[in-house]
Amino acid sequence: MHEERIYRRDYITEDLKGFEVVVKETDLYICAKTNLSKEAVNFTLKYRTQIEEYIKKHPNFQTSLAPLFFNLFAPPIIKEMLAASRIAGVGPMASVAGAIAEFVGRDLLKYSDEVIIENGGDIFIKSQKKRNLGIYAGDSQFSNKLAIEIDGKKTPLGVCTSSGTVGPSLSFGKTDATVVISRSTALADACATAIGNMVNDVGDIKRALEFARKIKGVLGILIIFKDRLGAWGDVKIV
Repeated sequence: MHEERIYRRDYITEDLKGFEVVVKETDLYICAKTNLSKEAVNFTLKYRTQIEEYIKKHPNFQTSLAPLFFNLFAPPIIKEMLAASRIAGVGPMASVAGAIAEFVGRDLLKYSDEVIIENGGDIFIKSQKKRNLGIYAGDSQFSNKLAIEIDGKKTPLGVCTSSGTVGPSLSFGKTDATVVISRSTALADACATAIGNMVNDVGDIKRALEFARKIKGVLGILIIFKDRLGAWGDVKIV
């Protein structure tokens, strides 16, 4: 069943065309120079099929909550997910939303030099100018009051969010929002899950930030837990 994502009503990109693409469980909101719905559907089907076919041969890829052995013969999107999960220490499906956003986004760059794809709070962005990405953090007092400024010159980037209080995704933590920035959207997605899992109390924020600092490929992190906020790295909050 398609679930309306109310927070998308706040997406305003006057210089880009916004449109939604829904393929089975994949629900994308895309901004590009023109409406690329047809191309986006085809690319989404392409990568979903690769993942679905891989799961048929390797069922534990879908269910494992721990990293799996790397497969040199797997499709590139599967390799990216396996690598990201190993770095973060989580199961490969923890990176699926970010991986699909990035792979579809990179294919769409053939048709538009600016592409922003949001997939359940996980974002791939390639921009020619500064963009502010708003943060939805459920019932936290910071929800919809903060944004992360992204310098277009530093893109493409992945900006992914995990939450223990918002949405259906599996989380063992209780953060309202754990936001991770990386050049790999799959890695940002996997790390947001791993770091979010660590925070069940205010006292866990510092430990989670220290953990994030040691992960190669993580550029910045923001953690929102009720009325507390912690950040590290290349994160410009506005």
